[in-house]
Amino acid sequence: MTYTTVHRGRWTLEDRLEQGLRELPVEVPPGTAALNVRLSFEGGVIDLGCHGADGFRGWSGGARLEYTITADWATPGYLPGELEPGVWHVWLGLHRIPPDGVPYEVTVSTSDVAPPAPEQAAFPDVPERPAPRSLPAPAGMRWMAGDLHSHTVHSDGTLTVPELACEAVARGLDYLAVTDHNTVSHHPELAGVGARAGIVLVPGQEVTTDLGHANVFGPTGWVDFRRPSGDWAAFAEANGGIMSINHPLSGDCAWRRDMPVESRPRFVEIWHSSWWDRRWGAPLSWASLWRDDVVALGGSDYHDPAQHKLLGEPTTWVLAADDDVLGALSAGRTSVSAGREAPVLLRVEDDLIALGADGTVMIRPDGTRVAVRGDDVRMRTKGPGTHRLETHENEVIALCG
Repeated sequence: MTYTTVHRGRWTLEDRLEQGLRELPVEVPPGTAALNVRLSFEGGVIDLGCHGADGFRGWSGGARLEYTITADWATPGYLPGELEPGVWHVWLGLHRIPPDGVPYEVTVSTSDVAPPAPEQAAFPDVPERPAPRSLPAPAGMRWMAGDLHSHTVHSDGTLTVPELACEAVARGLDYLAVTDHNTVSHHPELAGVGARAGIVLVPGQEVTTDLGHANVFGPTGWVDFRRPSGDWAAFAEANGGIMSINHPLSGDCAWRRDMPVESRPRFVEIWHSSWWDRRWGAPLSWASLWRDDVVALGGSDYHDPAQHKLLGEPTTWVLAADDDVLGALSAGRTSVSAGREAPVLLRVEDDLIALGADGTVMIRPDGTRVAVRGDDVRMRTKGPGTHRLETHENEVIALCG
């Protein structure tokens, strides 16, 4: 038996201003084996998601116009599992609504027969990993090269989790955070794919709203993007995760959300492709105003091999024991460089070590500057805070937590 519900109408600019996320109800009867949702609209941008009778069931934002959920499989971005009877809601995010409005139609079908799962692509050949870079580290620890911001087909990326993992291995990364938008449907894949590809895949979610984005790292479960941003941070901490503010000065994705001072996370993705000219000091100034103990992070925000972005550009290094990336992040043992082989500034115990940085300038948190002479220079630290390397033209080339 198949039941169909249709919602249609026109969203106006006033609708968006009144409430940006709309919930369209649909009754899921007992015995339902599959739910299918199709969205059509003209003009503007409308995001798509799903909330079941018992909680979150998925989000694909503007990446898809259709999804299916069954007990055994679901469209990427959505969570498979039994379809509990009751009132479900199709989520529509009114992301961009022009002045003349957007006509839309949503068709929801429930069926007691599940369609067969789509055929899964074969696991790609795992590429040979480039030789690791030898960096000084205390006994029992190592500097792991990674990227803290990437996307797959579970949101608006074009690669599957295995394809993304293999791309990261080819780039010589030791770890990769997979941070799809407003969903955790990719999390169940990460451990198995990471083991097979030979890379640590860190579960993440890019909590995405019109007024700012944040990454939550760790197996925390789904972070409710509808809640105040202070709640995101509290949820992350309560569930063993870490929250980072993403690209705070990135066009219409810049951070403009209210957040109590006491809730502000230490971690900020300062180095992002939106930092298009690293002589531009605004991201550093923003971070210093955010908190006086910011831990600087970097992320490529990788979506698609056809983009100009590359995994590991920038590279975020973490000084980890037993490949514990989250533990290293939590302790602030981080460094960011332009790439895996680029000049780097490391904090190792009481030393700052500048490698491959002859002729640059090291700037301490208090603003004092030291010329770097040589390709392996050690300096004593003078307390906590973000240190950085700059060229003689004031271009930032390395950050150190």
